[in-house]
Amino acid sequence: MEEIYLDYAATTPLDPRVAEKMFPYFSEVFGNPNSPHRWGRRAVSAVDDARDQIASLLGAASKEIYFTSGGTESDNWAIRGAAHALAKKGKHVVVGATEHHAVLAAAQLLEKEGFSVSLAETDEYGTVTEDRLAAAMRKDTVLVGVMTANNEVGTLQPLPQLSKTARENGALFFTDAVQAAGILPLNVNDPAVDLLSLSSHKFYGPKGVGVLYVRSGVGIDGLIVGGRQERGLRGGTLNVPAIVGMAEALRLAYEEITTRRAHLTSLRDRFIGKVLQEIPGALLNGHPKDRLPGNANFTFEGVLGEELLIALDLAGVAASGGAACSSGSLEPSHVLLAMGRTEAQARGGVRFSFGKDTTAEQIDRAVQILKSCVERLHLPR
Repeated sequence: MEEIYLDYAATTPLDPRVAEKMFPYFSEVFGNPNSPHRWGRRAVSAVDDARDQIASLLGAASKEIYFTSGGTESDNWAIRGAAHALAKKGKHVVVGATEHHAVLAAAQLLEKEGFSVSLAETDEYGTVTEDRLAAAMRKDTVLVGVMTANNEVGTLQPLPQLSKTARENGALFFTDAVQAAGILPLNVNDPAVDLLSLSSHKFYGPKGVGVLYVRSGVGIDGLIVGGRQERGLRGGTLNVPAIVGMAEALRLAYEEITTRRAHLTSLRDRFIGKVLQEIPGALLNGHPKDRLPGNANFTFEGVLGEELLIALDLAGVAASGGAACSSGSLEPSHVLLAMGRTEAQARGGVRFSFGKDTTAEQIDRAVQILKSCVERLHLPR
């Protein structure tokens, strides 16, 4: 049985070129980057080079790049760290209704700590419009968080307008760019953002390492204490091999971004077109055009998403119901509910996401398997 992996939004394989770059830092250059001797200096030199490279690719300054354990930590740090640092100015935060659970959970924790949180609603495509954001803001709003691209349905947000609205009203603007990194050419100055999160394993880098960008002049409280690493704001010994790997993976992504994006767009359009044409009752979720190149999210009338995912897996096709961190949950997708889908439709969403090594032949085969599974699940029970 041929296995077809269509869950690249959950994670990507480590690029062999990245693994080669990382290897010496597991054994030869093994020092703690905070140690004062030559072994430590070699390690910290590698970290500094990686920081410089990532900063350059993002249009940032090196001192604005902080290394974390991944997107979840970066999201938590951005939301809670910025809110607490600005608490004397105001205690109101706005986040998009379709944000990743890491952002929503951090915002909910803020509420328990005495802050007020509002959700910026979306339209039927999952887009937070400028008017909707403005309606959610108040005079005491200090932070706005809206993701660059939705992790479930792939909708791209109008960041220039949203950033302008937030910053003109005196609030910081944070964007979770985890799903967009390596696919879209991110630059922290276009549009202007104050905080931005990345996670390495989404663009063929190692798992367990991420970045939080913090614009110079923006105050942010630390989240993890216990050491003076990362300029005193994030305790813990740095994962040197992973940091080196992340920088290399991002460099390769930017170097190949035009080719990768064209390939993913072609696969996405091929998949969406065939599904809508060949499978009755298929409903595309997310914006029809303003969406990630490698994302296709569908609901199939009368079919439970959980059952469909099991059937696909048994047939050799990997897909997901949305965020990988939510797998196993029986709750309907909060993203689809926010878009106005019914509870039944929100329970039926299935995300297919494609990678740089996915082929057109795999797309065609996956559509046929999907069609067979949907037809079988529609049979009387």
